[in-house]
Amino acid sequence: MLDRLVVSILVDEVVGGFFISVPPGHVACVYDRGRGVLKRVWEPGLHLKIPFWQVAKLFNAQTLEYGIHENVDLNNAEIFGDEPIKAVTKDNKLVKIQGTILIRINKDKLPTLWETIGDNFVSKIVRPVSRSRMRQVVARFTRDEVTINNRKDIEELTTGELNIFFYPIGLIVEGVLLSEISPA
Repeated sequence: MLDRLVVSILVDEVVGGFFISVPPGHVACVYDRGRGVLKRVWEPGLHLKIPFWQVAKLFNAQTLEYGIHENVDLNNAEIFGDEPIKAVTKDNKLVKIQGTILIRINKDKLPTLWETIGDNFVSKIVRPVSRSRMRQVVARFTRDEVTINNRKDIEELTTGELNIFFYPIGLIVEGVLLSEISPA
């Protein structure tokens, strides 16, 4: 009985270790213990890898919503979202910003993202840069301009500012959608 259990675990680990199944909407990168992170990105499908020597990591390649709104639990640093951002306008008034940032991974730069930033890119890059760039853009407008009629301009400027920073490291901002800008 124990022999069968050991054999089944060994067969599962060795045979299962030869393959990585990449589901639709995802891509995979491979870390090779001899060569580091390989530059090739695996698209959806079944792929062969060397067990114990190569480790594959799946990444979501779909457009993701980074929500900026009330009731976000930041106890988990890697949650894909943030609490409302407080920013100071050009006329020195405090506003609170809520909305969504649409982000996806640039598949061509995924090995570099994984190698240089690692798994925790939300807490390391997305959250602090998003806060900073959003505040930077809002500071160009007065409170009345921000809250009344320049929402589209703020969305476009923020998208551009975020892409300037994110694109070289492997993230693409598809858009910034503001749901609410209110006096804080």
